[in-house]
Amino acid sequence: MAFDSLINFFNLETGYLALFISLCIGCIYGILGCFMVLRNMSLIGDALSHAILPGIVFALMIFGYSTGAFFGGAVIAGLFSAILITWLQQKVKLKNDAAIGIIFTFMFSIGVIGISRISKSQGVHIDLKDTLFGNILTVSKEDLWLTIGMLMLVIIFVVLFYKQLFVTTFQLDIAETLGVNPKQVHYLLMLILSLCLVASLRSVGVILVVAMLITPAASALTIADRLPKVILSSAIIGMITTVTGLCISVILDAPPGPCMAVVGTLIYLLLVFFSPKKELLQKYFRKEKMNQQIIIEDIIKYLYKHQNDKKIEIADISKKLGHKTSKITNTLQKLKEIGMILEAHGEYTLTDKGINKTNQILRAHRLWEAFLVEEIGLDAGQVHDEAERFEHHLTDELISEVDEQLGYPEIDPHGSPIPRN
Repeated sequence: MAFDSLINFFNLETGYLALFISLCIGCIYGILGCFMVLRNMSLIGDALSHAILPGIVFALMIFGYSTGAFFGGAVIAGLFSAILITWLQQKVKLKNDAAIGIIFTFMFSIGVIGISRISKSQGVHIDLKDTLFGNILTVSKEDLWLTIGMLMLVIIFVVLFYKQLFVTTFQLDIAETLGVNPKQVHYLLMLILSLCLVASLRSVGVILVVAMLITPAASALTIADRLPKVILSSAIIGMITTVTGLCISVILDAPPGPCMAVVGTLIYLLLVFFSPKKELLQKYFRKEKMNQQIIIEDIIKYLYKHQNDKKIEIADISKKLGHKTSKITNTLQKLKEIGMILEAHGEYTLTDKGINKTNQILRAHRLWEAFLVEEIGLDAGQVHDEAERFEHHLTDELISEVDEQLGYPEIDPHGSPIPRN
């Protein structure tokens, strides 16, 4: 049913127009977003997307519905906002986020007031919701050609000014030495972004455009580390985001712009968790494996120290080690399965394998205590807790080196014997 609705939608003129515009917008903001994110200008991109609104409104008031007027108004408003933000940052010494917050809320509020005034005029209707959040389902062929033109402009801009963009992004201190004016590059980037924002105003709106500007670039940075690869990856992710969001909006009969923003965020989260660069899942599983190993080693140490007790209660182990009884019970079952303990009538005893493992742990613990006293100079009373933490992480090779360095001691600083291999 969902597939049929998609086929029917894309068979319509509105459908294929929305599809092609989505691809172009994803590519445009994927490319531009790389430089905005890498230059720590993400908030400026957000501010600019809001700040162009009064320029468009005043252009509409003066010239009526005119694409050229919209472009002109947006460019003037965008550059004016960028200049104001830069002036506040450099001359007034206002913090970046504060300067951006002041200017973009000021400009955006003027735009909203203007829209409200125009909407009250006879014969004029502007949907504020579509202005803020966009509606790609209302685009026309003119919008398509406009968006294609912006895509070509962005590609040409990046190709022609790649060196300047690279230097001012990564080597700002030496940019002027190489004959590159950082301010000119900055304002040129703002100009291109302003034009693209106008082109996508009807598609994703002035609010949700920041999602398209930041999220694909942030996603690309999780899987690539060289600028050309980051740009290409960001453009591809941007296109996947917009097209997938469009399809979901058709299936769910939901607004396309928010669907694109949600899809972009989900893609970012997936890449963060599964990216080889981040290794979040791998780190999580390694941590869980280490935690399980620590619990196992602590339990067999406890059983070793209390092997002469009449009966060892799970509740006592849980209280001593600070783990839930269910966790202790499951770990004891695992120790039985790997042959380290035996259980009979609720009583647990170590096997030879369990005793050998315990001796390895005690050897690591007591040798590390001796090392901390002999080599680091700590008192014997200071080393137990430290050794308790490190005993699980010390490799056999490291322990052998410590043993050799200490001259193969037989007792630890507390007088307890150090087990031999």
